[in-house]
Amino acid sequence: MLPVESRHLVNRFSYGITPALAEEVRAAGGHLAWFDQQLDTAHDGSADGLCDWWPDLHLDAVTLWQRNVSGVRSGSSVMWDYGRRSVLRRLTSPRPVLEVMHEFWENHFHVPIIADNIFPLRAPYGDVIRKHALGRFEDLLTEAVLHPAMLMYLGAATSTKLHPNENLGRELLELHTVGVGNYSEAEVKDAARILTGWRVDLYRTWSPSYSNVDHWLGPVSVMGFSAANLLPDGREVTRALLSHLAHHPATARRIANKLVRQFVSDVPSEPLVGRLAATYLANDTAIAPVLRELVGSAEFAASVDQKLRDPDEDVIATYRLLGASVAPPTGDSSAANQVYWTLYSLGLAPWNWPRPDGQPVDAVSWSSPSRALASMSFHWWLAGGQVGATDVSFPTPVSHLPQRKILLRDLVDHLSRQLLHRPATKVLVQACCEAVELDPKTIVTRRTDLFTWRWQRLVAAILDSPSFYHH
Repeated sequence: MLPVESRHLVNRFSYGITPALAEEVRAAGGHLAWFDQQLDTAHDGSADGLCDWWPDLHLDAVTLWQRNVSGVRSGSSVMWDYGRRSVLRRLTSPRPVLEVMHEFWENHFHVPIIADNIFPLRAPYGDVIRKHALGRFEDLLTEAVLHPAMLMYLGAATSTKLHPNENLGRELLELHTVGVGNYSEAEVKDAARILTGWRVDLYRTWSPSYSNVDHWLGPVSVMGFSAANLLPDGREVTRALLSHLAHHPATARRIANKLVRQFVSDVPSEPLVGRLAATYLANDTAIAPVLRELVGSAEFAASVDQKLRDPDEDVIATYRLLGASVAPPTGDSSAANQVYWTLYSLGLAPWNWPRPDGQPVDAVSWSSPSRALASMSFHWWLAGGQVGATDVSFPTPVSHLPQRKILLRDLVDHLSRQLLHRPATKVLVQACCEAVELDPKTIVTRRTDLFTWRWQRLVAAILDSPSFYHH
């Protein structure tokens, strides 16, 4: 069992603490040393190509489009493959901090996989986010905003100097950088004008290009950035604007605020937000120093159990804590394919959020009775081994027995320490004993029927405890 402070950090920056992950933290010399290792080795190659089991994700855009229109395989099916690969990487990756931050940034620069005809461009877009997830925000912002998927999704790919499309210009300011209340409508218009000229050859080659004749000319001013903007090739003006916005104090505060809401508390501490913003600016928008400042703060240390697992985290953590071993898919019924349906049924499958703001990061959004009931149903289903899928295996129930004979109350405590990394409370012991209809002092051995028809009740009671939902 990891100490409280270690459990706290590793739970926030992973998708569930397995015995192997706990041992990795101990071997590193503690949670902060482990976190440093995760940041330093995020791109060491160990997570590259991980769970790369869906070959259509490597087809070029033209081929994907042709296969879609000819009925060979729909674009929506390919996007489900992208979601499945994302889930399996979270489930198995040796670089959980990278996976967590990839999810954070891909939601920040959200392009829904369900957006109209986005599928030929969407998987490469996700790869760009992943590449910069622990790098510099300026690089991330520039490549994300100017990626063909983003240009297409928010209308900039067809924007012209005569009719500038304001969607990307607005979201660039509202969502990606300075935030609501910090810009004017005139600045939205000028941002949109600066972005004219960026093109994607839609429904043909899908290639990006730049059209000088479509770029708006004239003076522009956005959030303290100004340019004469007299050249038909406006690419340098665009990049200069993005660099300016990446280094803007309002952007620093917005990124800091969102990180605090994601990893610390729904009600951000102003002093912590200020320190993170200062660290961000002092380090040329580098993300890793900001994260180090965050996890080393007193505010982070005081936020134990103040965040709630969202449905994504719930499903993945359940699979991980129960020791699931998921094999490459051999068909539609394989767990690697089916787990995405499970997430969908709980109300949140990765990258399906329908708006450009990305899924919520606050706990309140995932605290509804319907979500709790859906999670309880899933826990019951998986605790009983009723996976409903092939190509997956779990340890046998009796393998969780720590010794030949043990009192039921002590077994509950053992399971709590093993699955939740905390000792069992009196309330949890009572709930588990009532669930299996046995006295706390019942002696449990390999032959006890606890490991047959009662096991599902026991494990589901542990997974349904507040200690599992909060982390």
